[in-house]
Amino acid sequence: MIYWQLFLSYLKIGFFGFGGGYPMITLIHNEIVMQREWISQAQLSDIIAISQMTPGPIAINCATYVGFTVTGNIWGSLLATTACVLPPLSLMLILTIFYRKLQNNKYIQAAISWMRPMLVGMIAVAAIMFLNQETFFDWSSYAICIGSFIAVWKKVNPIWVLLISALLGILIY
Repeated sequence: MIYWQLFLSYLKIGFFGFGGGYPMITLIHNEIVMQREWISQAQLSDIIAISQMTPGPIAINCATYVGFTVTGNIWGSLLATTACVLPPLSLMLILTIFYRKLQNNKYIQAAISWMRPMLVGMIAVAAIMFLNQETFFDWSSYAICIGSFIAVWKKVNPIWVLLISALLGILIY
């Protein structure tokens, strides 16, 4: 039963997850933490942190890790990952055919431009959701976050920012 619920949950996340991994975090949080209560907010924070550090799309990495956490085996990982990938892959194959024909259509262009503010909002909600978690953030975390933001904004190589942030995290915590 858990496999079927996991498949349907990630199928829904995959189908409605427009804009990539970061907007999908809001959907994952709602489905996996709030509705299903399979994992806690703190566990999701850890999963997202690991998913960001591992190669590949964050939503796919998150699905793989949540699938394993929920079921305790690799089959849950494969099932959640497949369910997360299936809708966008199918949709992209179908839409690619039509988009080439309709890419200059004013209605298509309007729909795409209307999606951009929604995606920014979903990314902002995901960020605020983690900022409100008292057990995860403290003033040191805020300082590292602000310092990293300024460094990347000043065009410091992101690899150096990641390594320095990791070193600070190890030293502070």
